[in-house]
This record gives sequence, C-alpha cells and structure tokens, in this order.
Amino acid sequence: MNFRTTLCAIGWLVAGLVLASCGSEQPAATPSATTPTAVAGADKLAPCPATPSKPPVGDGMPDVSLPCLGGGPDIRLADLRGPLVVNVWAQWCGPCRDEAPYLAKLAKSGKVRMLGIDYADPRPELAVSFATDEGLAYPHLVDKDKAIQSPLKVGGPPLTAFVNQDGVVVFVHRGVLTSQQQLDQLVEDKLGVTP
Repeated sequence: MNFRTTLCAIGWLVAGLVLASCGSEQPAATPSATTPTAVAGADKLAPCPATPSKPPVGDGMPDVSLPCLGGGPDIRLADLRGPLVVNVWAQWCGPCRDEAPYLAKLAKSGKVRMLGIDYADPRPELAVSFATDEGLAYPHLVDKDKAIQSPLKVGGPPLTAFVNQDGVVVFVHRGVLTSQQQLDQLVEDKLGVTP
C-alpha cells in the first residue's frame, strides 16, 4: 500500500466517523402538521361525553363523526338521541352572537340536552372565546370541513335542529332565533318539553 492510498483510506475513515457522529444525536422534536394542538381556553368548555353507538335512524342526524372543541371524544352525530337541541354556529357569524343568550338560558334550564357545532370556522381560538364569553355551557363540536352541510342542508350558520328521543330530527330552524320566547316555544312544540 503506498502513501497516497493510506492517506486516502484514513481520509475516508475520518469522514465516516464524522458522519456517524453527526447522525447519533437526536434532533429536537418538532410538531408535525398532523399533531393535534390544544386550543387555549378549551378546557373551560363543557367536555363532550362518550355516546354509546347506536344504529342510524331515518331522518336522524347524519352519520358523521366530529371532534370536540373542548375536551372529550369525537361524537358520531347518528348516535345522538333527544330531547336535544343542536345549534350550528361560528364565531364570525353576527346572528349567532345575537341568538347566543337564548341558547345559554335554555341550557341553564336543564330541560333538554344541548350541543353546539362550530361550523366552517378557521379560528378555533376565537370559537373557544365566543362559547365561553357567551356562556354556552354545553359541549361543542368542530365541523371545519362542512361535513354536515349536505345532510342537514346548511346554507350557513345559524341553524338549530331539534332531535326527539328516537333520534329523529323533527324540525330544523334556519336562520337566527329572534327571542327566548321563540326558542322556548319551538322546544315545547317540537320536543314536547316545557323549558
């Protein structure tokens, strides 16, 4: 082996050691785009309850699963039974803000179960603020991709669906609720519950 070959071999050996030592350190973990991140303040929202799996019913809620805005598991809408009021809203929706006090008061009565769906909302942190500021003390789901648009014929928020004890959507109110009396009357007429 001549001097030049030996020097070349040593060079390759040193280069291999340098490269091997570079690969031995673990880089700092960085969140990926698919890693879910908690939304600030979401822990102040009512958690989504686990719902037992049930067969879908004709004219029931769509067979779609949505993640919880606060804590808790995803909810499959087809599993829901009433009496239940489902309100579709978004923090950017002015009429949703107008009707929020009526929904908050109905929820406080404890006469019916309530569920909110934050719809097509690009700002989950503002959605959390909206729900907490308005006192919407019931579970909320997130439908950022408009999964319920076609089955519930959502033209835009607000929309309020009334679900009976059998899981049938007995009525859908499209647009803003204009008074507590209107909401309470709908609950009584459609669900047979006096708030």
